[in-house]
Amino acid sequence: MSNLVLPRLIDVQAEKYGDRTALTYRDYASETWIPVSWNQFATRVREVADALLALQVSEQENIGIFSQNKPECLYTDFGAFSIRAVTVPLYATSSEAQVHYILQDAEIQYLFVGEQYQYDVAHHVQHLCTALKRIIIFDKGVRKAEGDTLSIYFDDFLQLGKAGSFRREAERRADAVCESDVANILYTSGTTGESKGVMLTHGCYAVAFEGHNQRLSRLGEEDVVMNFLPFTHIFEKAWSYYCIYRGCRLAINLYPQDIQKTIKEVRPTAMCSVPRFWEKVYDGVQQKISETTGLKKALMLDALQVGKQHNIDYLMNGKVPPIWLHMKYKFYERTIYSLLKKTIGIENGNFFPTAGAAIPVAVEEFVHSVGINMIAGYGMTETTATVSCEWLDDYRIGSIGRPLPGILVRIGEDNEIQIKAGTVTAGYYKKEAVTRQSYTSDGWFKTGDAGYIDKDGFLYLTERIKDLFKTSNGKYIAPQAIETKLVVDRYIDQISIIADQRKFVSALIVPDYRQVELYAAEKQIDYADRKDLLQKPEIIELFRTRIDTLQQEFAHFEQIKRFTLLPEPFSMERGELTNTLKIRRPVLAKNYAAEIERMYAE
Repeated sequence: MSNLVLPRLIDVQAEKYGDRTALTYRDYASETWIPVSWNQFATRVREVADALLALQVSEQENIGIFSQNKPECLYTDFGAFSIRAVTVPLYATSSEAQVHYILQDAEIQYLFVGEQYQYDVAHHVQHLCTALKRIIIFDKGVRKAEGDTLSIYFDDFLQLGKAGSFRREAERRADAVCESDVANILYTSGTTGESKGVMLTHGCYAVAFEGHNQRLSRLGEEDVVMNFLPFTHIFEKAWSYYCIYRGCRLAINLYPQDIQKTIKEVRPTAMCSVPRFWEKVYDGVQQKISETTGLKKALMLDALQVGKQHNIDYLMNGKVPPIWLHMKYKFYERTIYSLLKKTIGIENGNFFPTAGAAIPVAVEEFVHSVGINMIAGYGMTETTATVSCEWLDDYRIGSIGRPLPGILVRIGEDNEIQIKAGTVTAGYYKKEAVTRQSYTSDGWFKTGDAGYIDKDGFLYLTERIKDLFKTSNGKYIAPQAIETKLVVDRYIDQISIIADQRKFVSALIVPDYRQVELYAAEKQIDYADRKDLLQKPEIIELFRTRIDTLQQEFAHFEQIKRFTLLPEPFSMERGELTNTLKIRRPVLAKNYAAEIERMYAE
């Protein structure tokens, strides 16, 4: 296999595995998983390539994919790679404003959409996009708008390639792919809210695969891999490509909210996820323990304690557990631990990469204590995902592992983690100035994350230098963009977004007290004082309605779910504002810790 694997990867695997199952997807009508063989996968990829050539897609032209996880996403990706085209994924929940921006910025002529929501959004913005020529619909159940003559279904799109002979041109293009060719452009939010298109080349993926080969040695053709995170996310995208490269069988999860059901149906051996998945498992176990009494509760608590001593206190630190401890651990492994894993659906587990946000120490200790091989890691879209990761017998609680082979990491000014590797982005699409600012004068990529490397070579994150939040689900949130949008409302004087390492976005809001008091007078709302006024259901509903109206352009995961109205404004005296009246987020987090925690209470 050549160094550049993506253009011919599916054909190579089809030659090796033939009619063996390459992937499965859930048919919701029959509630069964439909298999797709490697030969079928390769045939479909060739059909996509031929159809794209029939549409006269040029080399290095950008093609959009706006869909939840579906097999067609992979067919389109690899069909595009085989003719030197570039795929641009959009999150399935993206708003019209976000879709419009990306389509315009990437000058996309052909957009593939998944289901009804994606089609509706694409159709609504189509007249605003100067380049967009055609929408190709994956789901045959989508209802096209009346008078829509420019959209076609995926099956009809495939027929276009059968009207001519395109194989020779496809082969020529596949042979012409070089390291510097762009494979994907993935848009990420910046601190101002304007998306940046991260260009990842075929060379980036080739280097990433080489590094993972040396670390993830136990991943192979017997593994069944659940695709849970969106293919739009670099973590799932790079992971799924790599799993295909290693001959694994993919199980494509269509709807993220169904994972608790589908994981039990598939019983995967591996799955990449964000910490929030394991937080829910941990919360479920803690809830079960709290509801249990007597001997059963004592056994559960002892099992967790024994697991921690055995796996963390001893094995993690290179020590041999005492025989009595090892025997107790083996007993719990056959009983409590195995039952827990079966209940989750991971009793066949090999290992489970986890990244995208910080993992709470209590959660990480719990997972390792019960013998689940969670592999913590760190990476970015700009680094083709993984910079560092742990391995089965080589981890430290709180660490994000050792750098992958071939990736150089150093700690720069302000303890910033800086990277030099062949996996680092070729730059931000059409943003040369921003690209230059992302590198040091001697060519190291600046991550914007602060951290340190311990004496054993393990990397640790400490804080975020950049003003860009990540929820515990791994989604980026640009707080200033949301704040700027909402602070224009006449009822809002000051606002601070809360989201970093949290399950969802919330906000601390300082109202314009005069406007609120006028509203109360108009609606004849009685109140004792300002604090009492801000707790009135009518006032809370007023702000909820106005916030929902103002945040419509944001994606669902960016929208404020809960908020707290504060009876006093942010002040310089309490250290909450700088001399130039900029918000000091760490101070607000400390001063309003109780209010913030209440917003996240279940």
